[in-house]
Amino acid sequence: MKSLAGTSRVALAVAALLASLSLVAWRQRQALDTMEDLELLEEEIALEVASRSELENRIRKLESRGRVVSLARERLGMREAVSSDIIFLTGQAP
Repeated sequence: MKSLAGTSRVALAVAALLASLSLVAWRQRQALDTMEDLELLEEEIALEVASRSELENRIRKLESRGRVVSLARERLGMREAVSSDIIFLTGQAP
């Protein structure tokens, strides 16, 4: 009877050891999966930052004075004002 109790204890200890090792392996796999997800998100962020930078550069080029003046001349037939075209209105505020 004593040998059965001793065998049960050993079996229980081995089962507990295997369970704890399985838990550690599962936690490590979860950590690795989380790290992979984090790396993918960091890559996406880097791509989005680069895309945003390109868009901001494009906006600056499209809003530049030289481009606006050129398009105003070509499409709207406008010209740059000379000093004789500028009239200053003076008056009192209501």
